[in-house]
Amino acid sequence: MPKVTVHRKAHFNAAHRLYRKDWSDTKNFEVFNKCSNPNFHGHNYELIVSLTGEINKETGYVFDLGILKDLIKSEIEECFDHKNLNIEVKEFQDLNPTAENISVVIYDKLRKHISTHLDLKITLYETPRNFVSFSGS
Repeated sequence: MPKVTVHRKAHFNAAHRLYRKDWSDTKNFEVFNKCSNPNFHGHNYELIVSLTGEINKETGYVFDLGILKDLIKSEIEECFDHKNLNIEVKEFQDLNPTAENISVVIYDKLRKHISTHLDLKITLYETPRNFVSFSGS
């Protein structure tokens, strides 16, 4: 049976600050520039969750996109949307909420609910021009 990739897009808005607690404000600004603003800043994140696998002979699906929609809503949107990632999301209490780290956290949260016979890939747009992809380590 051929392998096919299905995709589900989602969206969330969140604030964050890129910084390291063990660095001075000066060093944080040198490395992260305006993204280290102590008052935080926000993004309108676009998320694409991609699953690759064989088509199920009975259903014709790789994965039910309605189930994927509900997983993204419960595991990602409800956790991240309209939140300050540094303050309100436990995964970022000691992890710098860069787009790279956010994509890994999203992957880990979803991977727990999706069978390992499917390949999972996360694509996260922080801006229309800046985006990252993660498919596991």
